[in-house]
Amino acid sequence: MREVRTAQRYARAIIELSDEMKNLDTLFRDFELLNSIILNVREFKLLLNNPVINTEKKKRLLSELLKDKVSELTMKFLLILTTKNREGLLPDIIHEFFTMRDEKLGILNVSVQTAVPFSSSQQDSLVRQLGSITKMKVKIKYNLDQSIRGGFKVQYQDTVWDASVQHQLDLLRKRFAEGTV
Repeated sequence: MREVRTAQRYARAIIELSDEMKNLDTLFRDFELLNSIILNVREFKLLLNNPVINTEKKKRLLSELLKDKVSELTMKFLLILTTKNREGLLPDIIHEFFTMRDEKLGILNVSVQTAVPFSSSQQDSLVRQLGSITKMKVKIKYNLDQSIRGGFKVQYQDTVWDASVQHQLDLLRKRFAEGTV
């Protein structure tokens, strides 16, 4: 829990700084690149989390690896993290940054689980309905889940809409057990 709070503080600080400098989009692209590197290059993640490599060597390696790939602000931010021995928090900071950026821009991240893929008209309809209910721009991530048997589940923030066949069967089973059917 403590690391999440620390990551949130760093993410909030870098967002505020990028707002002042009017380069939130540049920072977003840099963090997307860093996130991709962390996810796809095992050695980079090992470098960030390796306590044996001293701070100065890590700073030098990061500067060499990311020179001309990220903005000056991002590079300075990474060097500060490394100086404070917080470079291992970078994946969490990036996640928090994406969340805070979307919140700031009024983007709602929605997760949808379906038994079968939605058609494009169904996707458009869902985006319109969620947009009209939440008054936000909607960004949806679809996941196939055969266990729900049919229908779909929508989750955003603390809200879950369960329109799955499995949920309906569970409700019916419960009503039968209670003897209310």
